[in-house]
This record gives sequence, structure tokens and C-alpha cells, in this order.
Amino acid sequence: MHLIVGAGAVGAATALLLAERGEQVRVVSRRGGGPVHEGVERLAADAADADQLSRLADGVTVVYNCANPAYHRWLTDWPPLASAVLTAAERSGAVLATAGNLYGYGPVAGPMTESTPLAATNPKLRLRADMWRAALAAHEAGRLRATEVRASDYIEANSILTISLGKPLLAGTRAYVPAPLDVPHSWTSITDVARTLVTVATDSRAWGRPWHVPTNPAVTVRELASRFSEVADAPAPKLTSVPYPALWAIGIVSPLVRELRATRYQFDRPFVIDSSLATKTFGIEPTPMEEALGATVTSLRGPA
Repeated sequence: MHLIVGAGAVGAATALLLAERGEQVRVVSRRGGGPVHEGVERLAADAADADQLSRLADGVTVVYNCANPAYHRWLTDWPPLASAVLTAAERSGAVLATAGNLYGYGPVAGPMTESTPLAATNPKLRLRADMWRAALAAHEAGRLRATEVRASDYIEANSILTISLGKPLLAGTRAYVPAPLDVPHSWTSITDVARTLVTVATDSRAWGRPWHVPTNPAVTVRELASRFSEVADAPAPKLTSVPYPALWAIGIVSPLVRELRATRYQFDRPFVIDSSLATKTFGIEPTPMEEALGATVTSLRGPA
């Protein structure tokens, strides 16, 4: 039995991957969501309640932290949730495998590796680093076995591509992008996040350290849009980068846009992940970019 906390894109992909391998999966979220599959049990619960989550984790092999609170509520929602997940994994004796990101590194010069210091100073960015530090401390104290996978911005969901670019590109209209267009950026497939999570959760070589999800070479937003349009057989993209002062003004009335100010650096300069260690260690290759873009096209267009 595997317990997945969070029914979003990563949690759902991980649940389906496990279920299709014949594993029994329990997905916990506030609304009881998750993929429909005979091997997946979907439960509604407050994952920030350590006792309730511990009961659901009793007897499981792995606890996967795939939760993702609303971005503008990270500082209030993440601490109790992360603490409860850590407690549940410790009480159950399960491996704790966390779906993380690159925020904890903060602004860097050059490609990020697993050895890059967690040097973020912004409270929201530092939060993710502190979550890993707490899990690692518990691991080193012998209280549980923990690992974390870190991905860059997703391709198929919750990304610039799906939020800002995708539908205008498919319609052949102008897309307004909240980022510069010609800065190299890494984009990770959610499929590869799930594959890496499941791999590191059951391989003792992975425990006690983070891993970068295998990711294709970085491309600019302009290049990403062009490749997306080619895969979709859509018109050539028409893109306009929204100036930062305009985003700042929008942030006055939009909590989400206001919070994105803290991560603007990820698009103002090259933001590149080096994931070669995971590929070398576990043999996981990134999903071809065109395949991931094709899945994105399908999800945006909906049923035929």
C-alpha cells in the first residue's frame, strides 16, 4: 500500500503509475479527488491533522508528499501540512518521498545540481529548503527514511505553457507571457516526476538525499512555444512579454501574481537544472519534449 498526499497533477500521475503496476494506492486530499482506477482508493481528509493522517498511513510502505497548497498560502498552509506528513511517515515506518522543486536554491549562477547550496533567503523560497532540512534531520536521526525529488517548471500542467500560452497558441491568437522570451529555462515533464518519485521511494540508494528529476535540455519560452505549436499543428506563435511594472500593478489586485514577484529571477536569468546524476544512477531518461508537449496539447484541447 502506498499513501499519496495530494491529488493534483503530480499526485494523480504517481497514483496511476503505481496502480498500473498492480500496487494498491491510497490518495488523500481535502476533497477526496484523484484518478479513477480500481487500484486507487480516494479519501477526503485534512492532511494537516497528524493523527488523522497517521491512521491513514498505518501499514503503508511509502508516504508520498505530493501536496501543493495555493501559492499565496504557502507560509500558512505548508508548515502544519509538512509537519503532519513527516509525523505520519515516522509513526508508520514508511519511506517519505517528497515531490519538491528548485526554490530552495534561490538565485544561482550556472546549472543547479543536487550539491548546490540551499541558500534561498526569501521566506517562501526558504520554506521548501526548511522542509527538506527537517526531513533530512529525521532521516539522519534514524526516525525515518526520507528522500526528495526536485523538478523545474512543469510542462503538462500548472505552468506558463498551460496557464498563459497554450490556449492562445492553439487558437492562433497573441499570447501574453509574464516572463522574458529568450532566456534558457528548464522544463520538467510531470510523467518524469512520478517515475522518479516511485523509483527513489523503493531504492535504498536514494534515501537520505535529494535527486533532480531527469529533464530535457533547457529551452527559452519562445522556443517552447514554437515547439508546442509545431506539435499541435497550430499557427506560428505570436508572443508578447508582459513588462515587469505591469505585472507589479496586476499584483496589487491579484494575490497569485503578487506572490510570483519572489520567483521572477527564475526567468530573468538562465534557470537550468542538471539532472544527470539521477539518470546515471537509476537509468531514468527524460520523456522526449515532443511527447510531453503532445500530452499538453491533448489536455488543453479536451476530448475530441
